[in-house]
Amino acid sequence: MSPKPVHTVESDAARHVAIIMDGNGRWAKARGLPRTFGHRAGVNALKRTVEAAPDYGVQWLTVFGFSTENWRRPATEVSELMKLMKAYVSSDLDRLAREGVRVHVIGRRDNLTRDILDVIDRAESSTRHNDRFHLQVAFNYGGRADIADAARRYAAAVLSGETPADDGDAEALFQRYLSTAEGPPVDLIIRTSGERRLSNFLLWEAAYAELVFQDVLWPDYGPEALGAAIAEYQARERRYGGAEVDDVLAAG
Repeated sequence: MSPKPVHTVESDAARHVAIIMDGNGRWAKARGLPRTFGHRAGVNALKRTVEAAPDYGVQWLTVFGFSTENWRRPATEVSELMKLMKAYVSSDLDRLAREGVRVHVIGRRDNLTRDILDVIDRAESSTRHNDRFHLQVAFNYGGRADIADAARRYAAAVLSGETPADDGDAEALFQRYLSTAEGPPVDLIIRTSGERRLSNFLLWEAAYAELVFQDVLWPDYGPEALGAAIAEYQARERRYGGAEVDDVLAAG
């Protein structure tokens, strides 16, 4: 497998935003409803957020749709999440394609059913020529699993002679085998619902991303909350491990 090209950081703009869409179950529980109602409301929140993101200068949006750990949930809830994946594509794919959105799904596919694979194939194939906005859905995805899979691909490429064992920048070479390699670096990771952890999401990519945690349950999310997160991001100084200018001058 040939490595994918890697984008480099070009500016401090929130070009690539990633979201852990959390709080569907609590939203439903607060209303005396089954968790599945929260997931359905969450689909509408995703539609609002995707529509609003380009207005804030976002070009890539990666959302955590279904994790490798979510299989441990009750079978009825897993089944509902699979149905919602299909429903979202069926209800919104034509609009996304028409508006220049490219859909890309990352995550393991070897244990997905044929109907889900068909939905993924249709979403990707019908939008592959679009480039106005990129929607990346992490589905059956885990950060650790993605790193492990990339390591296997990297090792196989080295053993076959396709890739040098070390070209002087092993990290840059390795990350070309991650499922996220086609996109620019992740600038901002948002988690909704007030929880403050990554939950195995974009572990490699989070190294220098800014993290924003918002006390908003995902079904209530939309343009205003996204704008608030981006405003917080823009108020920060990103140094990528370097020192502040004032610190350097003081040390000298």
